[in-house]
Amino acid sequence: MVLSSVLGFPRIGANREVKKAVEAYWAGKITADDLNKAAAEVKKASWTSVKAHGVDVVPSGEFSLYDHVLDHSAAFNVIPKRYQGLGLSPLDVYFAMGRGRQADGVDVPASEMKKWFDSNYHFVVPEFSEETDFKLNFNKAVEEFKEAQALGVTTRPVVLGPVSFLVLGKAAKEAKPGFQPISLLPKILPLYKTLLADLKAAGAEWVQIDEPILVLDTAAGFEKEFTTAYTELVPVAPKILLTTYFARLDTNVNFIAKLPIAGLHIDLDRAPGQLDDVVNAIKSTNIILSLGLVSGRNIWKADFSAAIKLAQQAIDALGSPDRVIVATSSSLLHTPVTLTSEKKLTEEQKDWFSFALEKASEVATIASVLSGSQDPAVAAALEANKASIAKRRAFEKNSDDTVRKRVAAITPEQLERASPFSTRKEIQAKALNLPKFPTTTIGSFPQTKEIRQARAKLGKGEITEAQYEEFIKKEIETVVRFQEKIGLDLLVHGEPERNDMVQYFGEQLNGFVFTQNGWVQSYGSRYVRPPIIVSDVSRPGPMTVKWSSYAQSLTKLPMKGMLTGPVTILNWSFPRADVSRELQSKQLALALRDEVIDLEKAGISAIQVDEPAIREGLPLRRADWDAYLKWAVDSFKLSTAGVTDKLQTHSHFCYSDFDDIFPSIQRLDADVISIEASKSDMKLLNTFKHYGYSNQIGPGVYDIHSPRVPGDQEIKDRLKSMLDILPDSLLFVNPDCGLKTRGWKETEASLINLVEGAKWARQNYA
Repeated sequence: MVLSSVLGFPRIGANREVKKAVEAYWAGKITADDLNKAAAEVKKASWTSVKAHGVDVVPSGEFSLYDHVLDHSAAFNVIPKRYQGLGLSPLDVYFAMGRGRQADGVDVPASEMKKWFDSNYHFVVPEFSEETDFKLNFNKAVEEFKEAQALGVTTRPVVLGPVSFLVLGKAAKEAKPGFQPISLLPKILPLYKTLLADLKAAGAEWVQIDEPILVLDTAAGFEKEFTTAYTELVPVAPKILLTTYFARLDTNVNFIAKLPIAGLHIDLDRAPGQLDDVVNAIKSTNIILSLGLVSGRNIWKADFSAAIKLAQQAIDALGSPDRVIVATSSSLLHTPVTLTSEKKLTEEQKDWFSFALEKASEVATIASVLSGSQDPAVAAALEANKASIAKRRAFEKNSDDTVRKRVAAITPEQLERASPFSTRKEIQAKALNLPKFPTTTIGSFPQTKEIRQARAKLGKGEITEAQYEEFIKKEIETVVRFQEKIGLDLLVHGEPERNDMVQYFGEQLNGFVFTQNGWVQSYGSRYVRPPIIVSDVSRPGPMTVKWSSYAQSLTKLPMKGMLTGPVTILNWSFPRADVSRELQSKQLALALRDEVIDLEKAGISAIQVDEPAIREGLPLRRADWDAYLKWAVDSFKLSTAGVTDKLQTHSHFCYSDFDDIFPSIQRLDADVISIEASKSDMKLLNTFKHYGYSNQIGPGVYDIHSPRVPGDQEIKDRLKSMLDILPDSLLFVNPDCGLKTRGWKETEASLINLVEGAKWARQNYA
């Protein structure tokens, strides 16, 4: 019999209950007990609904109030010293690590965040040193296994594996030079053994141990550590399903097949071509193969026929249906909860999509077919899927000839500015007349309750378009006057009209559809609603010119136009699966190129085209990098190269390791780039110094993902550290990201300190 399985489920709640409860706790409106009760209700709904949709193997232990890696750090006592001894409860220490804390005499910054592989999910980076004092503060896997069991649901607990946990972490500041977190494996394994033995004693038959680094090239260097870890863990643990996702195993499967594990999960959505190699590697073993056939990363309905064919291939090769599990490709964390709450999508559109609960039904149906089910409901689901896929394929044959021809006609000349940066810099200096260490922000200002209410009223028809526009104008003027008052140099309009940096543009482009409740967690309580690209993309008309022009009319200081770049719009949307990402990116680039040209014609003298996702979209295997970087960089350049030398182009990147792709960052040829640097110990800047980066750069001087206000001296110290590395002629002074999620009080205080820091730098680095 072929079993069905889900690797993980969205932990936000069908109606964002977790976000609401967590933020209420932070605001002091509810107690920790209230928060835990809200969490328990969401977990209950997840477990029971996945089971009700026919799934045999339901996950537990992967729920989180903030981040599952942070949960792991808290459980194993990987708590940096700066969060200890503050008189905080364990829950408040946990949240302080995630978002910082500045209250009741406590002032600590948040821990560093990074993107979870090539997704838009952020995890809190664990910090290790020789002094890390591992101990098991709590056993979340056992607690949630028992919690689900009490509800009548037997689950397969999920645990982040020891090798991935250590490798994904970083050396703490106090660690000795050359320290590698993986050296701590002998110290942490006894605690994993305790955790897993307790799970087995609690009655867990299987445990899902996620080792996602196995899809990376670097995993080959940890063969010894994987062998040591699983040789020790298997004897005391429930049956172990070693779980990988997001890419192919390649030659790593050769040592994985030698591990004494009971099962292996592979991603056949992202890497269907790996099936033969994996089957050949494990055929002679007793390892059960979990097939990631239903996408955990996209929202398109699974093609049952194709999935069944692939699964049958595995069954035939392994010799028994008992050696195969049908599963989601990864956790469904990256998809919305359910389609049932979508009321504005057309019936045709809804028929294309599958969200988390629908995906649970998909794995159950595919497994039933492979098990030879004679249930009429299964047969009906199979026929309905066949009809749905046929309709979608028919729709996909429609294309916009004008858009396709324009992409085909792109020339190398369209990717290049008229003059090199050295020439442009002099022209722009005269045009903008900015001081040394010019100050600016990344674009957005606080999205207040009043802004959200006005947008909601417009959507409900409670106010007119004219009334809404007057409201937005007043908000823009407030932002402009504030920037003038505190002394910022290069202004922004604050983006009060924008609901989201991707959704806003998608709503004004042809080729997108949108959900009402398709929320996905980005980090902590920050959720996004990714647009869905369904057809060829084009720009019907200007998207931002009106508001940027209005903002510029209010001031004599230069105003920066704000756009989201093509690669980021693509990566932060659910893309089409029927055409290449390259084609979609270049269609977006041409639309944005038209917008950039129109902004310059309207008198805007600086334009920021944000690409925070360009590093995130990098394939996980190095062999695939060059092709991606070629079209990704070309897309950015296509967007920005149609302007005169006088126009200063900016771009923004966040949470990125640039060391290994720096030549591509240089090739972007943006006049100014801003980067996240406030939580990365300035290590990124050494990369820029090493490569001799010559364009202008604004490393973030404070972390906007935390509500804490950086002190005046703190910003001066950061600027001093930056100037120890970078030439003073290149430095812009700015926060490390947009201010949308922050409150006005903390924003005002932080930016005032930022401006004072720039003034101090001008006095001391004349």
